[in-house]
Amino acid sequence: MVATVKVNAVQALALASLGVVLGVWLKKKVRWLDWLNIPASVLGGFIYALATLALRDRYLNVDFDLALRDILMVAFFTTVGLRASWRLVREGGVQVLSFWGVATLGVVLENLLGVALAKAFAIHPLAGLVCGSVTMAGGPATALAFGQTFEQLGLRGATDLGIAAAMFGIVAGGLLAGFVGGRLIEARRLHPAPAVSLSLEAVAYRSDPPERHAQAWEGARSGERASLMDNVIAVAVAMGAGSLVSVGIQRLGLVLPAYIGAMLVAALLRNLNDKLRFADLAQHHIDDIGNIALNLFIVMALLGLRLWELVHLAVPMLVILLAQVILVWGLSVLTVFGWMKRDFEAAVMAGGYCGFMLGTTANALAGMAVLVEKYGPAPRAILVVSLVGAFLIDFTNATIITAMANLLR
Repeated sequence: MVATVKVNAVQALALASLGVVLGVWLKKKVRWLDWLNIPASVLGGFIYALATLALRDRYLNVDFDLALRDILMVAFFTTVGLRASWRLVREGGVQVLSFWGVATLGVVLENLLGVALAKAFAIHPLAGLVCGSVTMAGGPATALAFGQTFEQLGLRGATDLGIAAAMFGIVAGGLLAGFVGGRLIEARRLHPAPAVSLSLEAVAYRSDPPERHAQAWEGARSGERASLMDNVIAVAVAMGAGSLVSVGIQRLGLVLPAYIGAMLVAALLRNLNDKLRFADLAQHHIDDIGNIALNLFIVMALLGLRLWELVHLAVPMLVILLAQVILVWGLSVLTVFGWMKRDFEAAVMAGGYCGFMLGTTANALAGMAVLVEKYGPAPRAILVVSLVGAFLIDFTNATIITAMANLLR
């Protein structure tokens, strides 16, 4: 009988930290990994997943306590909310709406493709929906949220199938996001606009009168004096208050990811602080907190990757999932890049589109972070993808899934 080793939450955190280090080391040693722009956290986490698969039911089974994974996810999206200055959103409003439209189109096409292929293979059409936007644009959280509903509608094992498909999407999105953006940037020799090098605070205020612009820079300088602890407290308070908001949303019967409440509270806190200046928030501290939480979350998500479930997926499911990858790749290059002005930020957005339309917004932003670090800043792209991938698309996706599921039951 194969022994099972239980890894507690603190040990899982240590492994996640080492996974990031492992990914960084691999990218330095293997040049083509750096060329593909794969995030270090995805590399490290995937190595763990492969090792777990190789050991399972042969030598050793590993049971990870991933309680910290969800906390890190909420912490990361809280920092996304703290970056959401209304002035910056207003300045990029047209692009937000355009990108949301492209993402909504992707959701519809993912579902139509999945259902069509499921019918072609003579399997339950709801299985095609599960392998559509439920898990591709929705990710594991949406798969869990809709799994029981789909089982009640007649699809046996919908939850397990959803988690397996979502994990496939996370891997595919993590591998594809940086690659697609990087190839567009290099093939077209794109460069960030000079003004983009300003801080997010400066960009948010740059359309204001000169005296207001000066106040913004003064606010940014005061932020430089803010302690890391002040910003950690802001993130923690927003997470706590946001958890109450999420409970309220759930009681209304809405199916949304757990981090939505924290992100909404954080965005409100950020914009109130822009007006009233009651807290010293520093963008570089918020970015650091977000990057740490993001990288650890991704490794932990991949620690829980059940590759053996993907191995046992039926051939039709694998065909549907591979078709979804091709669809999203095509949409990112032909539609997203074209609609978003074909510039540097559009290329970064195209990479982010692959990340969240195949897996999670965390994947998208990790891939975009690689592009930003390598090629230059793209604050508007990061904000647009964050708002659409982490928030707006969830409303669209949940509505479309519900409508199509009722039609197919």
